[in-house]
Amino acid sequence: MASRPPFIEQLRHAWRENASLLCVGLDPDPGRLPSGISTLEFCCAIVDATAPFVCAFKPQAAYFAAQGREADLADLIAYIHDRHPGIPVILDAKRGDIGSTARLYAVEAYERFGADAVTVNPYLGSESIAPYLDYSDRGVVVLCRTSNPDSGWLQDYPANDPVYLRVAAGAADWNRNGNVMVVAGATYPEQLARIRALVGDMPILVPGVGAQGGDIESVLESGRDRQGEGLVINASRSILYAGTGRDYAGAAAGAAEALQAEIESLRRNR
Repeated sequence: MASRPPFIEQLRHAWRENASLLCVGLDPDPGRLPSGISTLEFCCAIVDATAPFVCAFKPQAAYFAAQGREADLADLIAYIHDRHPGIPVILDAKRGDIGSTARLYAVEAYERFGADAVTVNPYLGSESIAPYLDYSDRGVVVLCRTSNPDSGWLQDYPANDPVYLRVAAGAADWNRNGNVMVVAGATYPEQLARIRALVGDMPILVPGVGAQGGDIESVLESGRDRQGEGLVINASRSILYAGTGRDYAGAAAGAAEALQAEIESLRRNR
């Protein structure tokens, strides 16, 4: 993997250079792509159109692997690095396994695909996280309180010591190299606030804005760090599929610009 600045350094630079806390998720559903447009062509066009308005891109690995397009995923990440070198790439893979297997997943994410960061699942404990932490300049994004409706079945229990807070505390402990983030959904702002209190100024990846209905004002109120930043607010479908015609990239740019402006307006007026 070509040398790149440390992930957190890239992220802080992008927050300020683009005046943005917005991340665009790249989830290319083949059933929703414009006719005659390949997965890679679609994603690269979205990247170019939305790059001025984002602090990160987040390709979802399953959308590529299910189509047998892992090579496209590697090419997409390389394309972002080449054309938009100041914007970090978070690979959304949600890997979680025993230590020896986690080591290979880390190689896959950072060396095979060249990602700047990867999402990981802590269910198997610290041994499943440790191999990623060995890449001290890459980001480790730990699932903490996810945005989906059924997540509370496990993550909110037991009430006196919920799993999501145990994970947040663990992430704070694992953050010895300053390269750890946590995931906290926009759809659960109260839990987001409790996570922020535990992890200090650690960056938080926030899914659930856009198609899932998370409230931006609540996210900013609950999740900003002491510098008024600290958030990577992800939107995928609401931007990717803002248009259905040949000008899909232009429509995506318009949706990203509007969302970035809304976030910034609320952030500056708080």
